[in-house]
Order: sequence, then C-alpha cells, then structure tokens
Amino acid sequence: MIYLFHFTVDYAEIVFIVSAYFVDCLSCFLKPLDRAKMSINSNYLKSDLLFNFPGCCELISWFITIIVCLCFCKFHCLCTCKYTHVRLCHQIADGITALALYLSIQTYNKDVFRKQKYALESDRYSADCLELLRSPKEMFYIPLKVAMFYLLNPFTILSCVAKSTCGLNNAIIALFIFCTLKGSALLSGILLALATYQSIYPLTLFAPALLFFLQRLYIPVNLRRSSFWFFTLQYAFMYVGSLVVITGLSFFLLGSWDFIPSVYGFIFSVPDLTPNIGLFWYFFAEMFEHFRLFFSCVFQFNVFFYTIPLSIKLKEHPVFLIFMQIAIISIFKSYPTVGDVALYMAFLPAWSHLYRFLRNIFLVSCVLLACSALFPVLWHLWIYAGSANSNFYYAITLLFNFGQILLVADYFYAYLRREHHLTHGLYLKKKDGTEATLVLK
Repeated sequence: MIYLFHFTVDYAEIVFIVSAYFVDCLSCFLKPLDRAKMSINSNYLKSDLLFNFPGCCELISWFITIIVCLCFCKFHCLCTCKYTHVRLCHQIADGITALALYLSIQTYNKDVFRKQKYALESDRYSADCLELLRSPKEMFYIPLKVAMFYLLNPFTILSCVAKSTCGLNNAIIALFIFCTLKGSALLSGILLALATYQSIYPLTLFAPALLFFLQRLYIPVNLRRSSFWFFTLQYAFMYVGSLVVITGLSFFLLGSWDFIPSVYGFIFSVPDLTPNIGLFWYFFAEMFEHFRLFFSCVFQFNVFFYTIPLSIKLKEHPVFLIFMQIAIISIFKSYPTVGDVALYMAFLPAWSHLYRFLRNIFLVSCVLLACSALFPVLWHLWIYAGSANSNFYYAITLLFNFGQILLVADYFYAYLRREHHLTHGLYLKKKDGTEATLVLK
C-alpha cells in the first residue's frame, strides 16, 4: 500500500509538472466558456453591464451557483485572487467529485448485490451463469478504483492545471448522482437544476434519475398508472421549480434577461469557433452561413435524440443509463473539454465485470492514447510552429471522438449481452444444436 501511495504521488507530480510546462498548449483541451481569461473578462464586462459580448455571463452563472451552494457573497473575488487560490478551488472541486463518485458507487454496489441475491433466491438467473455473478470481494475496491480513476486521470489533471470550470460542473453532476442513488428526490432535482443552469445538456439526465426513483419506490413505468404520473409530475416540479428559482435569482441580481442569450444562446448557436476536441468548430468554420441554423439544430439534436430510445432499452438499469447519457453529452456537446471525458471514464471500473464481453477495448485504448498524445503536438505545430494546418488537428479530433463512440457502444453491447446471458444462460445454442451468436440490433 505504501508503494502504491508513493507511485500515485509521483505519477500526479509528473503529469502536473509536464502539463504546467506545456500550459500554453492546453487551450486545445478547453472550450471558450471554460477559460480563466474568459471568466476574468466576463467579470469586467458584467460590471459595465456589457451583455452583448457572447459568453460574458458564464462567470455570473457560476456566481449564482456558488451563492446557492456555498452562500458566497461575491464570486468575482475568485478572479482577483492569486492563481494558486484559483487552482486550489479547482482541486477542491475535483476532490468533491471523487468523494461523491466513491459514495455513489458504494451505494450502487450495495443495491446491485441486494438485487442479485434476491434474483438468485427467486431462480431468475440461469443455472450456468454463476460465473457472471459479482462477489462482495470483487466489488469491495470498486468505489476506490472509481475515485482514483477520476483523480489520477491525466484529463482531470490537465483540466485542473488549465483552470477549467468544467471541474466545478463535474462536482455538481457527481453530487447529483450521489443524491439520486441515496434516494433524495428534492436534492437530486436541485442539483440537476444547477447543472442544467450551467449548460443545458444535463437536462437529459432527468430521465435516468426519474427511472431510478420509480424503481426505488416500486412504481411501474406504465403510462396508464396514476402513481407513475403523480411521481413524475412531483419530481418534474422539484426540478423545474429549482431551475426557475435560480434563473429568477439571476434576473434579480442582474436586472435583465440578457444573460439567457449570452449563455444558452452561445451554447446553441456556436459563435466561437476556437478549435477544441469537439466536432462543431471545423464544420461550422467551413460551412456556408445560410446553412448555419439548419446544421446547428441537427448537431444539437444529437445530444437529446438518444435519450428516449436509451431510456426505453435501459429502463431497468438507470445507473448505467446515467453513464451512457454523460458519455453522449461529452461527445456531442458544442464545446466539450477533456474534463467531460474524465467524468464518464471514471465510471469504467464500475463496469469491470463487462470486460469479458468487450470486443474492441484494445483498439479503442490505442486510439484514445494516441490521440491524447497528438492533440498538443499538432496544436503546437499548427498555432505556434506554423508547419501544419487545421486539417491535421481536426483529423485527430474526429479519430478521438470516433474512439469515444466505439468505447461507449462497446460497453452498451457488453452490458446488454451480460444481462441476456444471466437470463438465458451463458452457452446459447440454436435449435439445431449449434452454438449461437448474439448480435446487437
């Protein structure tokens, strides 16, 4: 354990020092709304009420969030204090995220073991699938692995060194997951409203949270049942009411509704085409302006489109649905960062029992590692050395997102395949006695 501790400290120091040395190249990992300089400029513009600057209210939105969460009097002091203090705030946020993930997975494992024990007692599982069952010894260290996988992820460290506000958003989402798994509908709705207030995309997490509470209260997902509609409206009221209160507080402090187009309009219209790890910037830079509205709707639709079919398919597994939705958000949002990727990757140790069913894990790992190494290299060659162009960087961006899609699809296939084997047996055969093969359709 001592050797593991020293290795962890040395690893964190190496990544931190290297990332700090190449801090000028970290802009490729950030989005415009995440950068510290944007926040400082936004604070100055806020004091002069210059709301026509795109993204100027991103700092103000965090100002409202921290007022609600921590009762701070003024958030703009964060911009005037020393960078070491700002970095400390991001480190604390990452620590809160890791702790919330640890407690969330610990609660989830207890729930999984209880359901597994009940299914065995009621003979719901096939007799030849005992090797697929999870043991308490196997599940004991998983929460710690999840927390360490988040804290020691180079993406998390890079995000912290670059002073990205994504770490604060990750903390709110992690606390939302923890409160949801603990069964607190009110706190879950409030935290989901806070996450949605920062970026509209966490709206898609409403469905898995609702499914979890319905499952916890033994309310069947049946549109004809009054109990289903009663709790759905109750949870929706908690969520929407909290969002309305936070938005109203913003209007009360600013005296104007101009923050809505400055924050949400900025996210949806994608006016800043600064290169990042997302899919939007290059396409919109090369596109004709009169097609902009159409393709903005098409690209933004991707984030929300998968919510309904995934909710139908995974209605019995809302925690895995939360993982899927967070991954989809990090891939298809207009301004993604490596901090978003680090959040959903932290859940991968929780699905360690799916490794035997993964088909492309080696290929995906190589792709993601290679792209992560090439991002700052090609950025430097393009922006500073001038020996490359945007096509090189965007090619790596496409490959990186392709690897993420392949990773998420592989875990989705593995999860469904394991559930099928638990019910129908591990060794499937056709009617003629030959071995059967499962195909995901």
